[in-house]
Amino acid sequence: MPTAAARHILVSTEEECQALKDQIEGGADFANLAKKHSSCPSGKEGGDLGEFGPGQMVPEFDSVVFSAELGAVQGPVKTQFGYHLLEVTSRTE
Repeated sequence: MPTAAARHILVSTEEECQALKDQIEGGADFANLAKKHSSCPSGKEGGDLGEFGPGQMVPEFDSVVFSAELGAVQGPVKTQFGYHLLEVTSRTE
């Protein structure tokens, strides 16, 4: 079964999510922004979600995490929890 490891930042609005993505693309550190802005408990760990398999996260996550380029920040991705920036840090097939 494939697995992936990812980190994310969860915020309540698409605008805030896009603004954070713009900061990352401008050189800001993903983990530092996660610690400051993410409303998910994983924010304390720089947004690190650890390793997981298909179906362990919401479908919107799976579709991005198991197809996106490694190391590229994806988003805003809308789920029932809010808006996410996702970065896939590793993946196995």
